[in-house]
Amino acid sequence: MEYVSTRGGTRAVDFEGALFSGYAPDGGLFMPQRIPSLGRDTLQRWSSLSYPELVKELCSLFVPATLVPRNALDELIDRAFSRFRHKNIVHLSRLKDGLNILELWHGVTYAFKDLSLSCTGQFLQYFLEKKQKHVNILVGTSGDTGSSAIESVRGQKNVDIFVLLPKGLCTQIQELQMTTVIEDNVHVFAAHGNSDEIDEPIKELFADVDFAGKYNLMSLNSVNWSRIMVQIAHYFYAYFQCAPSLDTSPLPMVEIVVPTGGGGNITAGCIAQKMGLPIRLVTAVNSNDIIHRTVQNGDFSLAESVKATLASAMDIQEPYNVERILWLLSGSDSCLIKTLMEQFNISKRLKLPEDLHRKLSETLGSCSASDQDIVGAMRRCWEENQYLLCPHSAVAAHYHYSQPHSIPRCCLAPASAAKFQDALLRAGLVPQIPPEITALTAMETRSTPLERGQDWAQVLRGQIAAVTQQW
Repeated sequence: MEYVSTRGGTRAVDFEGALFSGYAPDGGLFMPQRIPSLGRDTLQRWSSLSYPELVKELCSLFVPATLVPRNALDELIDRAFSRFRHKNIVHLSRLKDGLNILELWHGVTYAFKDLSLSCTGQFLQYFLEKKQKHVNILVGTSGDTGSSAIESVRGQKNVDIFVLLPKGLCTQIQELQMTTVIEDNVHVFAAHGNSDEIDEPIKELFADVDFAGKYNLMSLNSVNWSRIMVQIAHYFYAYFQCAPSLDTSPLPMVEIVVPTGGGGNITAGCIAQKMGLPIRLVTAVNSNDIIHRTVQNGDFSLAESVKATLASAMDIQEPYNVERILWLLSGSDSCLIKTLMEQFNISKRLKLPEDLHRKLSETLGSCSASDQDIVGAMRRCWEENQYLLCPHSAVAAHYHYSQPHSIPRCCLAPASAAKFQDALLRAGLVPQIPPEITALTAMETRSTPLERGQDWAQVLRGQIAAVTQQW
């Protein structure tokens, strides 16, 4: 299994090469050269597997045993999930009105990113220990990615992690989950800008091939293929939990609704679909609706500005993983994707070719939810079920409440409501806060401010160079 850039300008790499990369050197994103196809027999056999067992089976399709022997792969994944609070790692709550909520947030930071990043952290350690190598991880976060990434590598001797967060635009809990980690290898920067502005210096550093190579830069954002790979398991687990029977022909369909920000999770869903899983996908966004406009009208263009919403982790204007989806749907046409993405990078506006837009709208449904919609879904879910939704999960629940369904439907829940107290209070609901989250407010914090007017890329270069000199 080799991995190629969506833009076709880079030689193919193996899983280790893709793992240790951010963006591909040509600006594209790594994708497997071939998507495995699964038959009915495999799906029936897998239908009784636990979530960790599904992760192991799926990862073994994309990580050759010559690179990581299967027994070692299984051990890494078991270790990754050892800190999760729920015995099943993920849990399906079956609520009234056919609302199925797949809770993906039972990890250390109460967010779905713990699932993929805990595995990715173990994969990193496996290769770093074998090669006695040091890496610098560079991560931008709109809320949950930073803390999950930090937890996946904190205290590791051969990794330093540099996290940029948008000061004041995460919830207090999200920010504290990053700034209270006092470890020598953790470096947090509080930037006075939004999520898209934070991505710019990160892209600049990865585009500087000499600097990225000299300092062994890598990303744990969902540009990293490893995260997409692990997230494919969400869809298989959701399907097997919600499908009425696998004894019918054809196999039954299940609709899966995916709260979407940067697009990594919905990309994993598209790959699962391509592998033969009989699912319909719906991408659910907040008022930052570029993906919704792209699906509905083929209009992949920036709005005038990022809108601050209750679903703050999805306040993203440039969902970079859309490039992977378009590559997949174009039949791996890297020349087309290179042309389209270069056009978008220049003008920040793109009208999809008619054929590509048709394939996209056949693959994905979409909806957009306002803050009023989010609050309404949170209230209704509580009133009917005494069940608290985070505002991101409520975006998916809003779709469920507003759209009739004739087939089973599953809404992915990316975070615990406990992390979003302000949104709960806005909905007139009472937060239920676990003691480990309450304890954060009394802990020491540490971060470096990045002010407007500073050259953020230059500040990062200096810090990365200084840290690396100590090795």
